Amino acid sequence: MNNEKLHNLRHSLAHILASAVLEMFPKAQLGVGPVIEKGFFYDFLLPRPLTPEDLSKLEKRMRELIKQKLLFEKQEISFHEAKTFFDHAHQPFKVELIKDIEKHGTTAFDEIENKNSQSEIRNPKSVSLYKTGKFTDLCRGGHVNNTSEIDTQSFKLDKISGAYWRGDQKNPQMQRIYGLAFESKKELDEYLHQLEEAEKRDHKKLGPQLDLFMFHHTAPGMPYWLPKGVILYNQLVDFWRKEHSTRNYQEIVSPLLNKKELYQTSGHYDHYWTDMFVAKTEEGEYGVKPMNCPNAMVVFGSKLRSYKDLPMRLSDTDMLHRYELSGTLNGLLRAREFRQDDAHCFVTEDQIESEYENIFEITKKFYSIFGMEYSFRLGTRPKDFTGEVSTWNKAEEVLKKILKNSKKQYTIAEGDGAFYGPKIDIIMKDVLGRDWQMGTVQLDFQQPQRFKLEYIDKNGNKKTPVAIHRVIYGSLERFIAILIEHYAGAFPAWLSPVQVKVLPISDNQNKYAQSVVDKLKENNIRAELDDRSESIGKKIREAEMEKVPFMLIVGEKEMKAKSVSVRGRNQKDLGAMKLAKFVKKIHDEIQARA
Repeated sequence: MNNEKLHNLRHSLAHILASAVLEMFPKAQLGVGPVIEKGFFYDFLLPRPLTPEDLSKLEKRMRELIKQKLLFEKQEISFHEAKTFFDHAHQPFKVELIKDIEKHGTTAFDEIENKNSQSEIRNPKSVSLYKTGKFTDLCRGGHVNNTSEIDTQSFKLDKISGAYWRGDQKNPQMQRIYGLAFESKKELDEYLHQLEEAEKRDHKKLGPQLDLFMFHHTAPGMPYWLPKGVILYNQLVDFWRKEHSTRNYQEIVSPLLNKKELYQTSGHYDHYWTDMFVAKTEEGEYGVKPMNCPNAMVVFGSKLRSYKDLPMRLSDTDMLHRYELSGTLNGLLRAREFRQDDAHCFVTEDQIESEYENIFEITKKFYSIFGMEYSFRLGTRPKDFTGEVSTWNKAEEVLKKILKNSKKQYTIAEGDGAFYGPKIDIIMKDVLGRDWQMGTVQLDFQQPQRFKLEYIDKNGNKKTPVAIHRVIYGSLERFIAILIEHYAGAFPAWLSPVQVKVLPISDNQNKYAQSVVDKLKENNIRAELDDRSESIGKKIREAEMEKVPFMLIVGEKEMKAKSVSVRGRNQKDLGAMKLAKFVKKIHDEIQARA
């Protein structure tokens, strides 16, 4: 099924839902019912809160209506006729939308709620209504011709939430019913299975369970990293640091607080100041650093550079803060405090293409290690851009050429560039097939000019460098959230906070077990001893729950033979072996980052 047909199917189901709701609640007031990714929703003002039992009843009635082979019949009528119709039907929200269309040719709902909404139309001369059985709705269309085209088992009412009318807290709060809809029952079942897997892998549950991180109400959106989480965090940073040092990146650290004038120079004041944490002092206003690029510009401009210094690659992993609205916070995926594996590469125009090739090579190495597929997305000039259109056009053409030469799949997101330049986003696909926007590589002709950066070219002339802003992981917090869900908390050995658990069968082996742990630590292996007076079965089960890659079980036999019995994660019995052999095995696995 193509996108248009699937869109029409989902949109038609939104109408069928509204029809069923009006049968259950004749005095219900209708909001809007747009198509969204994976399905649809519809907003209602109802006399009582909905229950899960209501969803089951509504779903059953929807299937009954679908089986009646109802037509979607369109009618174009005047504004006056439409207002009269919905006024008599006691639907004030529909009357409000019609007045918006009459006055503006559209409604504000497009911008506030969902740009893909099909619940409003853009015809300033008339409006269209669609009749389905006994139900009629204001709509610009996009439906199946007949409900017989809908598989009654291909949809499911998913959940209920609250939503203010037109997204404004001053307006009435409505009840939003979400529905999932696909072409077939098979696709719906596959998606529901994916949701179940995602629930099991939810980083907001696994993270605290595995003692990686926690949150506290006194610092909303700002994670506390616990000892095991710090190990995981540092392993990622250490790997990043090692790989970049071999590629001539130079790491810097810059101030967390900067005066407002820095962001006025960079242009961020006009675009980000309201999204920043601000501190007011007797010296004026300071902004808590939300991004690293202005500071990198300051470092480059601290002295005159030569063309021989370029490319100059300044990297950092400083802590950043952004004032995300409380309603948008989502564990580590959307946090107010985070770090990025950031870098700013200052190049000549002739070096742009080769520098992008180098960055793409790093990207390929990093993502292949984690077994993640990725693609690229080009973001072009936004409405609120800075600089000259001609410069933007040149930058975009350069990036299109680079993307074409990369042989990687890519898409174009019109108007999605940064205010200072076009960008290539790294779109990662996890083990559940979900797409995530992670790293980004941005081409910037603007900020070097705003900061008056210069270098001396081979002819002794002063030139302005081009800046390439780039992150590979992206936000480390977000990357770790996705890693937790990608691996379901069962990290490969090189990343695991605890790589080995040593489990004595009885207290008689505790001393030998401790010597095994000591030997592992001497070989830089992260090991723990479980010497509790518990059964070996319980110790194994708990180590499995902690997602430890290897368990070394020691009993009388192993103690006498100076060996260990090795058990891999997920009940993999690897047999008995000398400790030295196991050390080599795990070292090889860590070295290969398998």
